[in-house]
Amino acid sequence: MNWDAISSKFDRVRAGDTDLQKKIRGLRRRLTLLLAVIGPGLITSNVDNDAGGISVYTQAGAQYGYALLWSLIPMTIALYVTEEMCARMGVVTGKGLSDLIREEFGFRPTFFVMVMGFLVDLANVVAEFAGVAASMQIFGISKYVAVPIAAIVVWALVIRGTYRQVEVIFLFACILYLSYVFSAILAKPDWLIAAKHTVIPNLRLDSGYLLMLTGLVGTTIAPWQFFYLQAGFVEKKVGPRQYRQARADVLFGSISCMVIVFFIIVCTAATLYASGHRDITDAAQAAQTLIPLAGKGAGKLFAFGLLNASLFAASILPLSTAHVICEGLGFEAGLDHKFKEAPIFYWLYTILIVVGAGVVLLPHAPLWKILIFSQVGNGIWLPVVVIFILLLVNRRDLMGEYVNTVTFNIVAWVTAIVMIALTVVLTYTELFQQSLPPPS
Repeated sequence: MNWDAISSKFDRVRAGDTDLQKKIRGLRRRLTLLLAVIGPGLITSNVDNDAGGISVYTQAGAQYGYALLWSLIPMTIALYVTEEMCARMGVVTGKGLSDLIREEFGFRPTFFVMVMGFLVDLANVVAEFAGVAASMQIFGISKYVAVPIAAIVVWALVIRGTYRQVEVIFLFACILYLSYVFSAILAKPDWLIAAKHTVIPNLRLDSGYLLMLTGLVGTTIAPWQFFYLQAGFVEKKVGPRQYRQARADVLFGSISCMVIVFFIIVCTAATLYASGHRDITDAAQAAQTLIPLAGKGAGKLFAFGLLNASLFAASILPLSTAHVICEGLGFEAGLDHKFKEAPIFYWLYTILIVVGAGVVLLPHAPLWKILIFSQVGNGIWLPVVVIFILLLVNRRDLMGEYVNTVTFNIVAWVTAIVMIALTVVLTYTELFQQSLPPPS
């Protein structure tokens, strides 16, 4: 490092070098603007790593070791491409996705989007509270204590807070995903082999491998995230002048999401797969199994990560659903509105929390069937939403100069076709074969 050159630059600053000071001030302004915009992209991408997602990543590592790590790079691209289009629409139009679908395509398709969104997200909320129950049982706390407390906490957070206050808490929750990084380090994996499988594709043609690959894609890219992401930028009042910063937020979020997925797979590959524990069905079971294999610290960190992910998603999924329905019907929506200003928005949020938590507390609730329904519902909902996004983002009367370029359109349509095809395969499997074993 050339310390003389660095000292010279500081001397020039002290001497009043105007050009350098302007550059420094410009850099500070850009950094300040980025920090002001960042949030929706980072939050949306990371909450994709919810209880259901972590269970799938856990199974991927336990059953196939490091072999599926290569898929994370194309998945990062797919996640960024789809989310970037929604972010761009929110920034340019100042309207949510459901709002645009209603205005451009009419009420009937919007009604389908709303109904599917409500049913699928309700099933997903049940899965998140089931994740809370499972993770807290590892710490010796009954679900009959943990789930009601969790429901009250996530409800009060949104009902009492402003958008900015809630966003700060959600960003802090993103940081807590680092527990999976520490779990992976404690598992002492073979980092060289992990790196090799990350950059060198290892595609197999056996049905189990392809189904797991499909499951990874299906759980990483979900329809609800498009609505929440776009609504987030609208609610923050991010405009076209901040488009570059919004795009950077989405890119950073997509990469950070996949980094966490990488460490989850590495952790379970180095422990569960290596020791022959390959019949893991969910993240809670994985955390229990990790304790004798990698130590109590790794197991507890893994369970804490599941708790954080479940609480995080249980807060955001109902928000996304409330946005979908309120935008579609033209009601007020958003956290900066008081309860009396947006009663439908907050009542929808409340109903989803109460029903989601209540189902988990029912004895012998068919949680596995509910999870299957959510995956099948996502499979039906996703193609419709993605096609609407591609049609909207190419409307020049709507987007002006911000329509997709030819190159971006090629990448976007290829990504959409692959996503839809994989989702159809997963939906067919869940409906007619159900080859994934239910939790014991």
